[in-house]
Amino acid sequence: MSVIESKLDIPAQFQSTVFGPMDAFAKKIERTLKVTIIARDDTVKIIGDEKSCGRAVALIKNLAELAMRNDVVTEQNVDYALSLSFEDKQDVILDVDSDVIARTINGKPIKPKTLGQKKYVDEIREKMITFGVGPAGTGKTYLAMAMAVTAFRANDVGRIILTRPAIEAGEKLGFLPGDLQSKVDPYLRPLYDALFEIMGAEQFNSNMEKGLIEVAPLAYMRGRTLDNAYIILDEAQNTTPSQMKMFLTRIGFGSKVVVTGDQSQKDLPRDQVSGLDVALKVLGNVEEIGRVMLTNKDVVRHPLVQKIVKAYEDYEHKQLKDRQVHGKKKAVRWRNYDD
Repeated sequence: MSVIESKLDIPAQFQSTVFGPMDAFAKKIERTLKVTIIARDDTVKIIGDEKSCGRAVALIKNLAELAMRNDVVTEQNVDYALSLSFEDKQDVILDVDSDVIARTINGKPIKPKTLGQKKYVDEIREKMITFGVGPAGTGKTYLAMAMAVTAFRANDVGRIILTRPAIEAGEKLGFLPGDLQSKVDPYLRPLYDALFEIMGAEQFNSNMEKGLIEVAPLAYMRGRTLDNAYIILDEAQNTTPSQMKMFLTRIGFGSKVVVTGDQSQKDLPRDQVSGLDVALKVLGNVEEIGRVMLTNKDVVRHPLVQKIVKAYEDYEHKQLKDRQVHGKKKAVRWRNYDD
Protein backbone atom coordinates (compact mmCIF):
# COMPACT_ATOMS: atom_id res chain seq x y z
CA MET A 1 0.00 0.00 0.00
CA SER A 2 1.56 3.31 -1.12
CA VAL A 3 2.29 6.09 1.35
CA ILE A 4 1.24 9.62 0.42
CA GLU A 5 1.72 13.06 1.93
CA SER A 6 -1.02 15.69 2.17
CA LYS A 7 -0.73 19.31 3.26
CA LEU A 8 -3.22 21.58 5.03
CA ASP A 9 -3.01 25.31 5.66
CA ILE A 10 -4.07 25.95 9.26
CA PRO A 11 -3.09 29.25 10.93
CA ALA A 12 -0.65 28.57 13.76
CA GLN A 13 -2.86 30.31 16.34
CA PHE A 14 -5.55 27.65 15.84
CA GLN A 15 -3.29 24.61 15.83
CA SER A 16 -3.05 24.35 19.62
CA THR A 17 -6.88 24.24 19.77
CA VAL A 18 -7.09 21.58 17.05
CA PHE A 19 -4.28 19.37 18.34
CA GLY A 20 -5.03 19.78 22.04
CA PRO A 21 -2.83 20.34 25.09
CA MET A 22 0.62 18.78 24.59
CA ASP A 23 -0.63 17.60 21.15
CA ALA A 24 -2.87 15.03 22.88
CA PHE A 25 -5.53 15.16 20.15
CA ALA A 26 -2.95 14.88 17.36
CA LYS A 27 -1.43 11.80 19.00
CA LYS A 28 -4.87 10.22 19.32
CA ILE A 29 -5.59 10.88 15.62
CA GLU A 30 -2.21 9.39 14.68
CA ARG A 31 -2.79 6.25 16.75
CA THR A 32 -6.35 5.70 15.55
CA LEU A 33 -5.91 6.43 11.84
CA LYS A 34 -2.31 5.16 11.56
CA VAL A 35 -0.94 8.42 10.17
CA THR A 36 1.85 10.85 11.03
CA ILE A 37 1.06 14.54 11.66
CA ILE A 38 3.76 17.21 11.36
CA ALA A 39 2.94 20.87 12.06
CA ARG A 40 5.31 23.62 10.92
CA ASP A 41 4.25 27.29 11.07
CA ASP A 42 0.91 27.51 9.20
CA THR A 43 1.31 24.18 7.40
CA VAL A 44 0.25 20.75 8.61
CA LYS A 45 1.55 17.60 6.87
CA ILE A 46 -0.31 14.28 7.11
CA ILE A 47 1.58 11.16 6.02
CA GLY A 48 0.00 7.72 5.63
CA ASP A 49 -1.75 5.41 3.20
CA GLU A 50 -4.28 7.02 0.85
CA LYS A 51 -7.43 6.04 2.75
CA SER A 52 -6.14 6.89 6.23
CA CYS A 53 -4.60 10.11 4.97
CA GLY A 54 -7.89 11.17 3.37
CA ARG A 55 -9.80 10.52 6.59
CA ALA A 56 -7.26 12.42 8.68
CA VAL A 57 -7.27 15.41 6.31
CA ALA A 58 -11.09 15.65 6.38
CA LEU A 59 -11.16 15.25 10.17
CA ILE A 60 -8.48 17.88 10.85
CA LYS A 61 -10.14 20.31 8.42
CA ASN A 62 -13.38 20.02 10.39
CA LEU A 63 -11.66 20.47 13.74
CA ALA A 64 -9.88 23.53 12.33
CA GLU A 65 -13.24 24.91 11.18
CA LEU A 66 -14.59 24.52 14.71
CA ALA A 67 -11.53 26.28 16.11
CA MET A 68 -11.92 29.16 13.63
CA ARG A 69 -15.53 29.56 14.82
CA ASN A 70 -13.99 30.16 18.26
CA ASP A 71 -15.51 26.92 19.52
CA VAL A 72 -13.64 24.90 22.12
CA VAL A 73 -12.44 21.61 20.61
CA THR A 74 -12.83 18.93 23.28
CA GLU A 75 -11.66 15.34 23.54
CA GLN A 76 -15.29 14.33 23.01
CA ASN A 77 -15.31 16.25 19.69
CA VAL A 78 -12.17 14.41 18.59
CA ASP A 79 -13.45 10.98 19.68
CA TYR A 80 -16.75 11.51 17.90
CA ALA A 81 -15.08 12.86 14.75
CA LEU A 82 -12.81 9.80 14.71
CA SER A 83 -15.78 7.43 14.99
CA LEU A 84 -17.50 9.29 12.12
CA SER A 85 -14.35 9.12 10.01
CA PHE A 86 -14.64 5.32 9.71
CA GLU A 87 -18.11 5.87 8.21
CA ASP A 88 -16.78 8.70 6.01
CA LYS A 89 -19.20 11.14 7.68
CA GLN A 90 -16.62 13.60 9.01
CA ASP A 91 -18.49 16.66 7.72
CA VAL A 92 -21.50 15.86 9.89
CA ILE A 93 -19.76 17.26 12.96
CA LEU A 94 -19.94 20.78 11.51
CA ASP A 95 -23.70 20.57 10.88
CA VAL A 96 -24.31 19.16 14.34
CA ASP A 97 -22.17 21.77 16.06
CA SER A 98 -23.85 24.74 14.34
CA ASP A 99 -27.26 24.24 16.03
CA VAL A 100 -27.18 26.45 19.14
CA ILE A 101 -30.31 25.80 21.24
CA ALA A 102 -29.65 28.17 24.14
CA ARG A 103 -26.91 29.62 26.28
CA THR A 104 -26.13 29.05 29.94
CA ILE A 105 -26.16 31.87 32.45
CA ASN A 106 -22.39 32.19 31.77
CA GLY A 107 -22.92 32.50 28.02
CA LYS A 108 -21.77 28.99 27.12
CA PRO A 109 -23.65 27.69 24.04
CA ILE A 110 -25.82 24.62 24.46
CA LYS A 111 -26.00 22.52 21.31
CA PRO A 112 -26.20 18.91 20.18
CA LYS A 113 -22.81 17.23 19.89
CA THR A 114 -23.68 14.01 18.07
CA LEU A 115 -25.96 12.87 15.23
CA GLY A 116 -28.24 11.18 17.74
CA GLN A 117 -28.55 14.36 19.80
CA LYS A 118 -29.23 16.43 16.65
CA LYS A 119 -32.02 14.04 15.68
CA TYR A 120 -33.38 14.25 19.23
CA VAL A 121 -33.47 18.05 19.14
CA ASP A 122 -35.09 18.07 15.67
CA GLU A 123 -37.79 15.62 16.81
CA ILE A 124 -38.56 17.79 19.84
CA ARG A 125 -38.95 20.80 17.55
CA GLU A 126 -41.26 18.98 15.14
CA LYS A 127 -43.36 16.67 17.33
CA MET A 128 -45.83 17.40 20.13
CA ILE A 129 -44.55 14.41 22.14
CA THR A 130 -41.01 13.03 21.93
CA PHE A 131 -39.48 10.02 23.67
CA GLY A 132 -35.73 10.34 24.23
CA VAL A 133 -34.31 6.99 25.35
CA GLY A 134 -30.68 6.17 25.98
CA PRO A 135 -27.90 5.57 28.51
CA ALA A 136 -26.51 8.01 31.06
CA GLY A 137 -24.56 10.95 29.69
CA THR A 138 -26.36 11.28 26.35
CA GLY A 139 -27.84 14.69 27.24
CA LYS A 140 -31.48 13.54 27.23
CA THR A 141 -32.64 15.70 30.14
CA TYR A 142 -30.25 18.60 29.66
CA LEU A 143 -31.12 19.18 25.99
CA ALA A 144 -34.84 18.85 26.73
CA MET A 145 -34.44 21.40 29.51
CA ALA A 146 -32.61 23.81 27.19
CA MET A 147 -35.39 23.45 24.59
CA ALA A 148 -38.01 24.12 27.29
CA VAL A 149 -36.26 27.29 28.50
CA THR A 150 -35.88 28.52 24.90
CA ALA A 151 -39.61 28.00 24.23
CA PHE A 152 -40.50 29.68 27.54
CA ARG A 153 -38.35 32.74 26.82
CA ALA A 154 -39.86 33.01 23.31
CA ASN A 155 -43.38 32.91 24.86
CA ASP A 156 -44.21 29.77 22.88
CA VAL A 157 -45.44 28.29 26.18
CA GLY A 158 -46.60 29.92 29.37
CA ARG A 159 -44.87 27.65 31.87
CA ILE A 160 -42.45 24.78 32.33
CA ILE A 161 -43.44 21.64 34.22
CA LEU A 162 -40.74 19.16 35.22
CA THR A 163 -41.63 15.85 36.78
CA ARG A 164 -40.17 12.46 37.58
CA PRO A 165 -41.32 9.42 39.58
CA ALA A 166 -40.10 9.49 43.18
CA ILE A 167 -38.43 6.07 43.14
CA GLU A 168 -35.36 5.29 45.25
CA ALA A 169 -32.30 4.30 43.20
CA GLY A 170 -31.56 0.97 44.84
CA GLU A 171 -31.13 2.17 48.41
CA LYS A 172 -33.79 2.88 51.04
CA LEU A 173 -33.83 6.50 52.09
CA GLY A 174 -36.26 6.07 54.99
CA PHE A 175 -38.41 8.88 56.31
CA LEU A 176 -36.81 12.11 55.15
CA PRO A 177 -37.09 15.13 57.47
CA GLY A 178 -38.81 18.42 56.68
CA ASP A 179 -41.97 19.49 54.87
CA LEU A 180 -43.37 17.92 51.70
CA GLN A 181 -41.13 19.98 49.38
CA SER A 182 -38.04 18.97 51.37
CA LYS A 183 -39.01 15.31 51.08
CA VAL A 184 -39.33 15.35 47.28
CA ASP A 185 -36.42 17.71 46.50
CA PRO A 186 -33.72 14.99 46.58
CA TYR A 187 -35.53 13.12 43.78
CA LEU A 188 -35.82 16.29 41.68
CA ARG A 189 -32.35 17.76 42.32
CA PRO A 190 -30.96 16.86 38.83
CA LEU A 191 -33.76 18.94 37.28
CA TYR A 192 -32.98 21.91 39.53
CA ASP A 193 -29.27 21.65 38.69
CA ALA A 194 -29.92 21.84 34.95
CA LEU A 195 -32.29 24.82 35.32
CA PHE A 196 -29.87 26.70 37.58
CA GLU A 197 -27.14 26.35 34.95
CA ILE A 198 -29.35 27.49 32.09
CA MET A 199 -31.49 30.17 33.78
CA GLY A 200 -29.54 31.15 36.86
CA ALA A 201 -30.78 30.72 40.43
CA GLU A 202 -32.35 34.19 40.65
CA GLN A 203 -34.47 33.88 37.50
CA PHE A 204 -35.37 30.29 38.38
CA ASN A 205 -36.55 31.22 41.89
CA SER A 206 -38.51 34.21 40.58
CA ASN A 207 -40.37 32.06 38.04
CA MET A 208 -40.93 29.35 40.64
CA GLU A 209 -42.57 31.87 42.98
CA LYS A 210 -44.85 33.05 40.16
CA GLY A 211 -45.82 29.45 39.39
CA LEU A 212 -44.34 29.65 35.88
CA ILE A 213 -41.91 26.83 36.64
CA GLU A 214 -43.14 23.78 38.49
CA VAL A 215 -40.98 20.88 39.63
CA ALA A 216 -43.03 18.06 41.14
CA PRO A 217 -43.25 14.27 41.55
CA LEU A 218 -45.21 12.44 38.87
CA ALA A 219 -47.97 11.52 41.34
CA TYR A 220 -48.93 15.22 41.49
CA MET A 221 -49.93 15.18 37.80
CA ARG A 222 -53.02 13.02 38.39
CA GLY A 223 -56.33 14.73 37.68
CA ARG A 224 -54.77 17.76 35.96
CA THR A 225 -54.98 19.08 32.40
CA LEU A 226 -51.72 20.67 31.32
CA ASP A 227 -52.35 23.39 28.72
CA ASN A 228 -49.83 25.82 27.17
CA ALA A 229 -46.91 24.17 28.97
CA TYR A 230 -43.57 22.56 28.21
CA ILE A 231 -43.63 19.30 30.15
CA ILE A 232 -40.63 17.05 30.75
CA LEU A 233 -41.00 13.62 32.32
CA ASP A 234 -37.56 12.47 33.45
CA GLU A 235 -36.50 8.95 34.54
CA ALA A 236 -39.54 7.53 32.75
CA GLN A 237 -38.17 3.98 33.00
CA ASN A 238 -39.31 4.07 36.65
CA THR A 239 -42.97 4.71 35.82
CA THR A 240 -45.59 1.96 35.88
CA PRO A 241 -47.77 1.49 32.78
CA SER A 242 -50.73 3.13 34.57
CA GLN A 243 -48.60 6.11 35.61
CA MET A 244 -47.34 6.59 32.06
CA LYS A 245 -50.88 6.42 30.65
CA MET A 246 -52.04 8.89 33.31
CA PHE A 247 -49.24 11.30 32.42
CA LEU A 248 -49.70 11.15 28.64
CA THR A 249 -53.44 11.76 28.97
CA ARG A 250 -52.86 14.98 31.00
CA ILE A 251 -51.59 16.84 27.93
CA GLY A 252 -53.70 19.78 26.81
CA PHE A 253 -53.71 22.31 23.96
CA GLY A 254 -50.56 24.28 23.17
CA SER A 255 -48.31 21.94 25.13
CA LYS A 256 -45.09 20.18 24.22
CA VAL A 257 -43.94 17.00 25.98
CA VAL A 258 -40.55 15.31 26.25
CA VAL A 259 -40.25 11.91 27.95
CA THR A 260 -36.73 10.79 28.83
CA GLY A 261 -35.49 7.49 30.23
CA ASP A 262 -32.77 4.87 30.36
CA GLN A 263 -34.11 1.33 29.91
CA SER A 264 -30.94 -0.13 31.46
CA GLN A 265 -31.38 1.66 34.81
CA LYS A 266 -34.76 0.65 36.21
CA ASP A 267 -35.37 0.97 39.96
CA LEU A 268 -38.79 -0.71 39.89
CA PRO A 269 -39.48 -3.99 41.73
CA ARG A 270 -38.30 -7.04 39.73
CA ASP A 271 -41.81 -8.15 38.76
CA GLN A 272 -42.97 -4.64 37.74
CA VAL A 273 -43.17 -3.79 34.02
CA SER A 274 -41.81 -0.35 33.08
CA GLY A 275 -44.32 2.17 31.75
CA LEU A 276 -41.66 3.45 29.35
CA ASP A 277 -41.20 0.00 27.76
CA VAL A 278 -44.95 -0.40 27.34
CA ALA A 279 -45.42 3.11 25.90
CA LEU A 280 -42.69 2.60 23.30
CA LYS A 281 -44.48 -0.56 22.10
CA VAL A 282 -48.03 0.80 22.25
CA LEU A 283 -47.26 4.17 20.62
CA GLY A 284 -44.63 2.99 18.15
CA ASN A 285 -46.89 3.53 15.11
CA VAL A 286 -48.31 6.93 16.10
CA GLU A 287 -46.72 9.32 13.57
CA GLU A 288 -47.24 12.44 15.68
CA ILE A 289 -45.01 11.02 18.42
CA GLY A 290 -41.23 11.23 18.05
CA ARG A 291 -38.98 8.43 19.25
CA VAL A 292 -35.19 8.75 19.41
CA MET A 293 -32.99 5.91 20.67
CA LEU A 294 -29.62 7.30 21.77
CA THR A 295 -26.63 4.97 22.20
CA ASN A 296 -23.20 4.93 23.82
CA LYS A 297 -21.94 6.86 20.76
CA ASP A 298 -24.02 9.82 21.97
CA VAL A 299 -22.46 9.95 25.45
CA VAL A 300 -20.97 13.43 25.91
CA ARG A 301 -19.63 13.21 29.45
CA HIS A 302 -16.03 12.21 30.22
CA PRO A 303 -14.78 9.70 27.58
CA LEU A 304 -14.49 7.12 30.35
CA VAL A 305 -18.29 7.24 30.81
CA GLN A 306 -18.73 6.14 27.19
CA LYS A 307 -16.42 3.18 27.82
CA ILE A 308 -18.33 2.28 31.01
CA VAL A 309 -21.69 2.38 29.20
CA LYS A 310 -20.30 0.24 26.36
CA ALA A 311 -18.81 -2.28 28.83
CA TYR A 312 -22.13 -2.65 30.65
CA GLU A 313 -24.03 -3.02 27.36
CA ASP A 314 -21.66 -5.81 26.27
CA TYR A 315 -21.95 -7.50 29.67
CA GLU A 316 -25.77 -7.33 29.71
CA HIS A 317 -25.93 -8.61 26.13
CA LYS A 318 -23.72 -11.57 27.07
CA GLN A 319 -25.85 -12.27 30.16
CA LEU A 320 -29.01 -12.27 28.04
CA LYS A 321 -27.41 -14.56 25.47
CA ASP A 322 -26.25 -16.97 28.20
CA ARG A 323 -29.77 -17.08 29.70
CA GLN A 324 -31.27 -17.82 26.29
CA VAL A 325 -28.79 -20.66 25.69
CA HIS A 326 -29.44 -22.02 29.19
CA GLY A 327 -33.20 -21.83 28.58
CA LYS A 328 -32.90 -23.79 25.33
CA LYS A 329 -30.77 -26.48 26.99
CA LYS A 330 -33.30 -26.78 29.82
CA ALA A 331 -36.16 -27.12 27.33
CA VAL A 332 -34.27 -29.89 25.48
CA ARG A 333 -33.67 -31.77 28.75
CA TRP A 334 -37.37 -31.66 29.64
CA ARG A 335 -38.35 -32.75 26.12
CA ASN A 336 -35.98 -35.76 26.35
CA TYR A 337 -37.37 -36.60 29.79
CA ASP A 338 -40.95 -36.56 28.42
CA ASP A 339 -39.91 -38.86 25.55
